[in-house]
Formats: sequence, structure tokens, C-alpha cells
Amino acid sequence: MPRILAITGGVGGAKLGLGLAQLLSPEELIFAVNAGDDFTHMGLEISPDLDTLTYTLADLANPDTGWGRRDESWEFMAALAEMGGETWFQLGDRDLALHVRRTDLLRQGASRTEAAAIIGRALGVAFQLLPMSDESVRTTVHTDRGALAFQHYFVRDRCQPEVTGFEFQGLDAARPNPAILSCLDGVDGIVICPSNPYVSVDPMLHLPGMRDALLAASAPVVAVSPIVGGAAIKGPTAKMMRELAIPNTAAAVAAHYGDLLDGFILDEQDKGLEDALGVPAIVTQTVMVTLQDRVNLARDVLAFVQKLT
Repeated sequence: MPRILAITGGVGGAKLGLGLAQLLSPEELIFAVNAGDDFTHMGLEISPDLDTLTYTLADLANPDTGWGRRDESWEFMAALAEMGGETWFQLGDRDLALHVRRTDLLRQGASRTEAAAIIGRALGVAFQLLPMSDESVRTTVHTDRGALAFQHYFVRDRCQPEVTGFEFQGLDAARPNPAILSCLDGVDGIVICPSNPYVSVDPMLHLPGMRDALLAASAPVVAVSPIVGGAAIKGPTAKMMRELAIPNTAAAVAAHYGDLLDGFILDEQDKGLEDALGVPAIVTQTVMVTLQDRVNLARDVLAFVQKLT
């Protein structure tokens, strides 16, 4: 099997990540995870994309919500509401433990990478989960209601404001995670999971030197489209594209990644677009409802990577 670096963020990325993890060993699969939507809430350091992937690989994810832990309870939030605290960001009782543990580790001097590894191992995750940077980068969404921190836009305001652009604050002082850069010479393929290109992948690509490092890697870079038949399976990707006057098409996603790509994967609903992308492409089922869907897509992705190698 090839050695793969998977670039991921959000629920869609975690779904394909789980499929890849069913086929590859921890020595064959490394995850580079978006941290642009990390934030500090009530004094706690919260990393939504990293936590979603961690819970997914640990078989602890909540299948009903797509975020948080399975079999959750909500006594903390109920007590907080009684005292007039902020409840727009739901922290379940069991999920809360992860955020407290991370916050404590960081305060003790652990890096974000070290904290992710400690928490992952404790929950039974053998794969390397590498935050995109050990420095803080925060995604700001510019909207018709002003500039909003990503979680305020995404969770508190439920993606309702009209998007006019994005900004990644802290880039000047941030660098790509050295562990991600060091693995690039040893991987056989780089897979951009079906995550939101603008707020889940771009924060990583905009880190100083990251895009150049990916371009310089000998391994092919393959992306799976998060847009299927003009719609996003999960999240606000299609809405953002409409508001930014970008066509709601898989081809527009491929164009966004541009010369970074060596290959692109389309859903069956977009069959016929292959020749318009400018890079080699395959068509397969990318909508992942069941675990078998995730595994099937992962198998197709790996076969495509091997073909391009």
C-alpha cells in the first residue's frame, strides 16, 4: 500500500479519513488537520476539526450530529444556562473532558502537536494527527454583518450572514507543522479530502511555505470534490461559493486548487466534467453514507494515486 498524507478538516474529511484508516496502517497514513477554526471558549482551547477526526477514528463520534461524542449527556450545559452562561456552542459532558485536557496540556507547555498525540493515544487512535501548525491561526469570515470569528459565523449565527471573503489571522507568525513538512519526501500520495476548500483547506495552504512544499513534493496531489451535483453534502461550501460569485461546480473547486493538483475525483452526478478540469480525473461515488461507502471511496482514491505515481 502507498504511504499517504491526508489533508482534512470537518465532517467530510473525517469520513474519508475513516475509510483510509480501514485500509492503511498507522505507518502508511498521516493526517494534516485544519486548525483555522480552533478557538478559545470559556477559557478552553477547542479544536473542532481535530476533535471530529479524533472521535471518528476512535469510534466515539456522534453519528446523529456529525460532531461531538456518542452517548453524550448535557448536565454541564444545563447548569451553565441556569447561571446565564453562553450556550450557543454546545459542550457535552464527555466532550468537555477533551477540551479541559488539551487546555491543561498546553498550559503545561505541550505543543499543539504533542497535545493531539497524547489525547489521541489515550482514546485509542494509533494514527498521527498533525495540526497544521503549532502556532495559532484563526479564520475570520467577512460578511454583510461585519467580520466574524469562524465559530461565531458557523455555529452561533448558523452560516446565515452573507459571505464576502476570508482572512486567516496569525499567518505572519505561524509556520507549517514541521512534522508535516518532514513527511512529504516519504509519502507516495497527498490526498485533499472532501473538505470545504475555503475554510478547511485554505488555512493550511496559506501557511508560509506550505503550498510551495506541496508543489515541490514528488508525490501526486489528488483532491476529492466536496461539491456534488452543484451542492455540498455537508456544510456551507455551496452557499459560500454562491455568495462569492463562484460557480457551484466541482470544476470550480478544481480551479481553486489550480496547479497544486495532479488529479481530481468527481462524484457520479458530475460525470461529463472530467475533460474540463485540466488534470486527470476519475468518476466514482463520493457520497459517504455508510462505513462501506467510506471504504469504497478510500479504495478508489488509493488506486487513483497509484495510477498517477
